Amino acid sequence: MKNEHSQITDIFGINVFNDSVMRQRLPKTAYKQFVAIRKGQGDFNINIADVIANAMKDWALEKGATHFCHWFQPMTGLTAEKHDSFISPTPDGKTIMEFSGKLLVQGEPDASSFPSGGLRATFEARGYTAWDCTSPVFVKGKTLYIPCAFCSYTGEALDKKTPLLRSMEALSKHAVRVLKALGESDVQSVTSTLGPEQEYFLIDRDFYEKRLDLVLAGRTLFGAPSPRGQEMDDHYFGTLHERIAAYMNDVNTELWKLGVSATTQHNEVSPAQYEIAPVFATVNVATDHNQLTMETLEKIALRHNFVCLLHEKPFAGVNGSGKHNNWSLVTDTGNNLLDPGTTPHDNMVFLVFLCAVIRAVDKYATLLRASVANTGNEHRLGANEAPPAIVSVFLGDQLNDILEQLAAGGAKSSRKGGDLKLGISTLPALPKDCTDRNRTSPFAFTGNRFEFRMVGSKQSCSGPSFVINSIVADVLSEIAGALEKARDVRKEAQKLLKKIAKDHQRVIFNGDNYADAWVVEAEKRGLPNIRSSVESIETIMDKQNVDLFKKLKVLTKQELHARTEILLEGYAASINIEALTTLNIAKRQIMPACVEYSGRLASSMSIVADSGVKCSSMQKSLKKVCGLIDELASGIESLEAAVSKAQGISKPNTQARAYRDAVIPAMSSVREAADLLEALVDADLWPLPSYAEMLFLK
Repeated sequence: MKNEHSQITDIFGINVFNDSVMRQRLPKTAYKQFVAIRKGQGDFNINIADVIANAMKDWALEKGATHFCHWFQPMTGLTAEKHDSFISPTPDGKTIMEFSGKLLVQGEPDASSFPSGGLRATFEARGYTAWDCTSPVFVKGKTLYIPCAFCSYTGEALDKKTPLLRSMEALSKHAVRVLKALGESDVQSVTSTLGPEQEYFLIDRDFYEKRLDLVLAGRTLFGAPSPRGQEMDDHYFGTLHERIAAYMNDVNTELWKLGVSATTQHNEVSPAQYEIAPVFATVNVATDHNQLTMETLEKIALRHNFVCLLHEKPFAGVNGSGKHNNWSLVTDTGNNLLDPGTTPHDNMVFLVFLCAVIRAVDKYATLLRASVANTGNEHRLGANEAPPAIVSVFLGDQLNDILEQLAAGGAKSSRKGGDLKLGISTLPALPKDCTDRNRTSPFAFTGNRFEFRMVGSKQSCSGPSFVINSIVADVLSEIAGALEKARDVRKEAQKLLKKIAKDHQRVIFNGDNYADAWVVEAEKRGLPNIRSSVESIETIMDKQNVDLFKKLKVLTKQELHARTEILLEGYAASINIEALTTLNIAKRQIMPACVEYSGRLASSMSIVADSGVKCSSMQKSLKKVCGLIDELASGIESLEAAVSKAQGISKPNTQARAYRDAVIPAMSSVREAADLLEALVDADLWPLPSYAEMLFLK
């Protein structure tokens, strides 16, 4: 029997048409051509596409595939796929299995049925998918999946992937310029890499199916607090329940087959909350892998009679879920540009790229905030469980000291970490990092990368990633321009580092981002604090942002405007669904249960009164229940009016504001009355599974 290690190595990437498979199945010349194309050093032609397509088809058929699909990421934030069979009819009435280069490279889904923000009218249906050869093709089930970009008939990006790929090229271009100016002449390309940590909840499927709010909205719209929450701090990194461990094992196996290097898994802070994390990959591949990870988490959960909840805040009163995006830059020569080395104070390349990121985050703070704006994240940011809506950078003691030295004229030393001795002879001395970590920071340096912690758990990694790529590329372009003109490059670099260190000190914060004092301090520093998703989305079309994306050729003004409208429309649509679901549950489930309970109370009171006994506590209970029923009825009426008014507004930003300012408060009033009633009504009558049941019963 094979050991577990050999089993893992045998199955890893088994369903991926990766480099190893291509080297075996493609002619040497074709493989070399493909590698050059993938590096951006050649153009596709139909002949090489036909060769690759034929090899893919044969490999996929051996895997049991009967269909292929162009797998793309429309601006819903989800993935889309249209399956076509390999079957091709012949004149003699039989069939053969065919797959041409044309079918591999280009597809044609209906573009009018996906969000386009006005780029496409309903009657203008034609759209194209284009094979992204930098992301591996894979087999899932009976289908060959081809990762693709998605564009309109007139060439506008209609997806999440296209601007990401454009931003990667822009970042590489300007990073290489900087490196060549600094004497790194052997570097030909720079790639942004990503390691997204994914948080999620698991609840029993039976509970889920009894909660219409979870089914339709992805989060609980009602629910009194559980007698026990996360206050015991006993779930984080706790022992895995046997049923959970079995689920995680199956998730890992499925992901490994698809070449997703899932490595870390553990209990998270909230009860019923967990996390999975992969090894780093190029940012576009990591984004594809994260989409596969979310899909796999949900699919495997059903096999174990669980349901996986990816919403940012499925339960009130306990921590929500995020997606911590660990982002870095790597050269084609294998150098991590954000690795400080042992003496970061004299590592000029590292200091230049570090300062470029700091300036980018400060300069484009509102854009970075907007990249994570959605209805789910609105419940997390600033809620003492996730970073606040204030964008700041954590550097830690060592790099903060170096930045202060740069601002003063030049860095001459680096703090050392040393060893940590625990005073026990049987325990080894531990090498101590040069700085602590800060889990409250939205944009934290964590050794050789930055961790962007504001991303929501259900979000595509693409939006935040192409924003980070673009803003850093913009600053690198500035730096490259200055260095390329300089007679003394090192002197000019020191001048730039000093200026950035002085001008952007305000965005550096190494303290507690959850503290109220930081909100006050951030305001003094002039840092934006945009709590509202609607307000944040509206900043996307600021001139600075339009100019940024236009300059880098990542998004045109029309494409950016379309995305803004889609985000606003999505916000309104999400709240509308939540509001209608709230009304449905309140009127058809909660109200009848409460009325029945009040009737039982009244009947019991009558029986007791007929016996000649007076019971004031029963009278108080009935009065309280009836009073809350009236509040619930009033809340329902107000919510219906607010929804009706908001639905009648046509302008996206005005409608989104109406849902934020009127519908959400009305929903909260309905929930407040209902949650108080849940604490009073007989548990056998209450129609919804409770928080205690969903979070603690496995």
